Amino acid sequence: MISSILLAVQQTVPPTPFWNPTVGIIISVCCLVMVLLAPKIIRYPQVGPKFPGPLPLSAPAFVGAMCFGHVLGIGIVLGLTNIGRL
Repeated sequence: MISSILLAVQQTVPPTPFWNPTVGIIISVCCLVMVLLAPKIIRYPQVGPKFPGPLPLSAPAFVGAMCFGHVLGIGIVLGLTNIGRL
């Protein structure tokens, strides 16, 4: 039963792209944009342990911005692959 469901799903899911430098650049740019926008988007960006460096972010805010940047980048990569641009 489950194997027939998995086989049916396998035929309808489009192939995902393999990693290449274009995918890495897209995800890196998304992460950079989110880190730069995080002080304006996050309500309390300096609560918690301070992040060493010139960024006005705490360590949890930096990790959250990087996580959301990866999610955003993966969405862009999958969207571009779905429309045939990547």
